[in-house]
Amino acid sequence: MATLRHPAVAGMFYPDNADELHAQLQALLAVAHVNGLRPKAIIAPHAGYIYSGPIAASVYAQLKPYAHEITRVVLLGPAHRVAVRGIAVPSVDLFAMPLGNIPIDHAALRLIAGLPFVRTSDQAHAQEHSLEVQLPFLQEILGEFSLVPLVVGEANPTQVAQVLERLWGGAETVIVISSDLSHYHDYATAQRLDAATSRAIEQLRFEDLNHDSACGCNPVSGLLYVARQRGLHAQALDVRNSGDTAGSRDHVVGYGAYVIN
Repeated sequence: MATLRHPAVAGMFYPDNADELHAQLQALLAVAHVNGLRPKAIIAPHAGYIYSGPIAASVYAQLKPYAHEITRVVLLGPAHRVAVRGIAVPSVDLFAMPLGNIPIDHAALRLIAGLPFVRTSDQAHAQEHSLEVQLPFLQEILGEFSLVPLVVGEANPTQVAQVLERLWGGAETVIVISSDLSHYHDYATAQRLDAATSRAIEQLRFEDLNHDSACGCNPVSGLLYVARQRGLHAQALDVRNSGDTAGSRDHVVGYGAYVIN
């Protein structure tokens, strides 16, 4: 029998009812502008949809025109619940979600299995929300696809870059990095910090990022490392914070949406 990773934050970060979830995703995507950029990779936030959903939708909408080409998603996000040395991959066959099960691309995982910092840990994936909250958007846009889910812990940019290079693929593969920006500053401070982080991302200056810049600093930095090596470009589509979407402006979390092509 196929083994499953069950949702950890359905009903909290996003609706656990398929119809309600579909309706919310459609509403978020309906107001997102498609600007014609063909993303090879995107960076999207991973908070509850009430907070970061509009920002995430702005970048997921860019995949719409190319959805028929994309059959594989390489998804990287930071470890929040379990300490991870290196990069953790799952052993399960499927990620179960309200919108349906997503098959894991074990052939792709075998391409990185020999790297010394890649390890198998279902525990690292079981309660991790940074990957999970991206999946409904991907299902809504792409329909069916295979998933390469990677929880990134203590890993430097060159290690993440090694993994990305092995999984880069062609038009069939899109890379998704899950990251929020600054955490728990007042509104004005968050705007200033997140603007600086966005400039660093757009200029591919991963050296200027740290964990105060973005909780997903490690996977983001690895992507920027590869983007610089490959002569790619990064563009910010939407940078806001929870004070703009929901909640007070006393202690906000920053969210950014970026396309790399």
